[in-house]
Amino acid sequence: MIFSSPIFLFLFLPLVVVGSLLVGRRLQNAFLLFASLVFYAWGEVTWAWVIVLSIGLNYGLGLWLGATDRKKAVVALAISVNLGLLAAFKYANFIVENLNGVTRLFGVTPLRLGHVHLPIGISFFTFHALSYLIDVYRGQVRPQRKPVDFALYITMFPQLIAGPIIRYHDIAAQLGTHRINGPEFAGGIRRFVLGLGKKVLIANTVAVQADLIFAIPHKDLTAPVAWLGIVLYTLQIYFDFSAYSDMALGLGHMFGLRFLENFNYPYIAESITEFWRRWHISLSNWYRDYLYIPLGGNRGGRLRTYFNLVMVFFLCGLWHGASWSFVAWGLFHGAFLVMERMGLGALVGKLPRPLRHAYLLAVVMVGWVFFRADTLHYAVQYLGAMVGLGHGSGVEFHAGLYLRPDVMLAVVAGAIGSGPVVPWLASCRADLRTSSSPGAAPCYLAWEIGAVATTALVFVASAALLVGGTYNPFIYFRF
Repeated sequence: MIFSSPIFLFLFLPLVVVGSLLVGRRLQNAFLLFASLVFYAWGEVTWAWVIVLSIGLNYGLGLWLGATDRKKAVVALAISVNLGLLAAFKYANFIVENLNGVTRLFGVTPLRLGHVHLPIGISFFTFHALSYLIDVYRGQVRPQRKPVDFALYITMFPQLIAGPIIRYHDIAAQLGTHRINGPEFAGGIRRFVLGLGKKVLIANTVAVQADLIFAIPHKDLTAPVAWLGIVLYTLQIYFDFSAYSDMALGLGHMFGLRFLENFNYPYIAESITEFWRRWHISLSNWYRDYLYIPLGGNRGGRLRTYFNLVMVFFLCGLWHGASWSFVAWGLFHGAFLVMERMGLGALVGKLPRPLRHAYLLAVVMVGWVFFRADTLHYAVQYLGAMVGLGHGSGVEFHAGLYLRPDVMLAVVAGAIGSGPVVPWLASCRADLRTSSSPGAAPCYLAWEIGAVATTALVFVASAALLVGGTYNPFIYFRF
């Protein structure tokens, strides 16, 4: 079940809201836990036991950590259990495939392993569990003794499938105090509808054409089509994933839970370093606090710092998927972070602002080729086409095939929406609200009416497209 689907919008969410109001505060967590498990099992009831097993193991490990004096040994065991579970489901086929590639060189009989299913959201709920256990180990929080509250932290449906990654110490105090209230509920609806519009009206529109372009055989690619494809994908992945985060944060507000922001307009950054302060912030912070700093951060000299950065982004790429193309994407970003520390950042900083911005977008789009391509080989061929090494005629596959009016409109809207337009509008609204000028009050009233009407229009347009459309995946569901 995904947020941008009729069954979620018109059945699941209304039932959960009404149910939360009816059960009262005492039973609200239990009810939300039940709803979250239904939400998860809707997608694959056969594999729901994996998340239930993870909850049980980590609840027990957390209590053990709080009671033992051998905390290092227990936290090492806890990390091993969680990473082992993740590796067994996510990386088993990848490991066997690469081992067989090596052993064939020596005439060794290859290992045989059937396809291992990847449970939905396992990367996210594993990182949530690790966050909890490490926070307990560090003494930042006490072990959660209420199994329902702990299970709700792991399974909260707004962030269960694709984040944002909520660290336990950021949410622990809210688990026992959250409740539905009018102003936050209204704000949550607005944030949810904003995300729904970003997903359905922009991401889905450009995604169809991006998929078509990335399905073209590399021998038929031309530079204009290749660049168009990666521009469309650059917009798709941002508006797809940031839309999911917007909807998750909006749903959290609706139920009285506040999650940290996950995106801060990353495409307006002027360096890769700044980009990673703005993109998937919850993942960046997780790696910083639970991996980069424990590895030594920037405290061990330049070479050690560079090694730590590359290691973090190697693992970041691998976290996104068991594929060498994801590893290449992670190492690509890690390399640019190292180069910016070695002096490239200072050189770029001296450029005029438009050129700094162009540098960021060029590097990010090249990186997205590795992220989007199904194989590393295709990624290299695609990059070759982008620099004019393609062999396509430009007749069978040309840019005009993909630039339909709705796609061009979505591209323009995406380009505008990639900047901080919403915060600017919020600032204008706040100025109107506090202004003492005679015309401020009626202008503020008109603004509020217009905002409600716009929200309703976005919802109706999105719902209409959802009912009549068939293309509606979320990119990060497969991680």
